[in-house]
Amino acid sequence: MATADLTILALGRPDPSAGAYIAEIQRVLARQDRVRFVMHAMGTSLEGETADILAVVGELHAVPFGMDIPRVYTVLKLDERRDRRQQTLQDKVTSVERRLAADA
Repeated sequence: MATADLTILALGRPDPSAGAYIAEIQRVLARQDRVRFVMHAMGTSLEGETADILAVVGELHAVPFGMDIPRVYTVLKLDERRDRRQQTLQDKVTSVERRLAADA
């Protein structure tokens, strides 16, 4: 399993708000069942098989083009550990939280 952080920027939109494009990207994500996802303030976290993540990212990259945006800039950070095949996004957070709790 892999985890990823994704940000898709619709460039050349008529106003500064990106909310309409982000909402449509989230709708497309909600209709698929290949990767799990969590939206956060600066993008979306994904988890699943690497090939599935890459395929979904390709589909999501195209969403703003379908909304008449002339340029799309996508940033993908992909993390794959083959020694811990089932590590989830929550596992990563929990690991750090445990370390912080040990400090207290």
